[in-house]
Amino acid sequence: MGFRHNNVLHANHFRKDWQSRVRTWFDQPGRKLRRRQARQTKAAKLGVRPLTLLRPAVRAQTVRYNRKVREGRGFTLAELKEAGIGKKEARGVGIVVDHRRRNLSEEGKAVNVERLKAYKARLIVFPRNAKKPKKGDSTGDDLTAATTRATIPLPPSALPEAPRKITEEEREFQAYRTLRNERATARNEGKRKVREAKKAEEEANKKK
Repeated sequence: MGFRHNNVLHANHFRKDWQSRVRTWFDQPGRKLRRRQARQTKAAKLGVRPLTLLRPAVRAQTVRYNRKVREGRGFTLAELKEAGIGKKEARGVGIVVDHRRRNLSEEGKAVNVERLKAYKARLIVFPRNAKKPKKGDSTGDDLTAATTRATIPLPPSALPEAPRKITEEEREFQAYRTLRNERATARNEGKRKVREAKKAEEEANKKK
């Protein structure tokens, strides 16, 4: 290797004792075995429970992906209320709750309510004390019934619709204008109520 011009000479340290600085991992097989044993011990201690937490079925974002159905973060409070499950109870039986999410369609809400009801019908809650079961614990034949850890599958992404002719009513319907009118009505509802109340008050004063 030659050098040209007025450059710094390389100071390559090829005689370092690098063997003493290498991190070894000879205990990898033993650690793997201990991790597996710890998982088995934890699973036995927890008892029979679903493999994963129950999450809602939601549509993916944007026009490009909204045909796809995936698992969401958590169920809304409205979905839990309609299914007859309290939010504190839900967290105790493996149902994820997301208080920030809102339902934007009745169809999506109905799908998740059915999902919750199906989960609740299959749910078996073993009491901590068999002699003193608490409210919500399973009793009788439910405790001896066969258990499963399988999750509830997601609904199909797209339901194909058979081809049909467009009706005259559908041709005349102005979807965009109707949507804008409904938004304007919802936005100005408060102002209109105040205006009507003021008008009614003025008419009442005139009659006096």
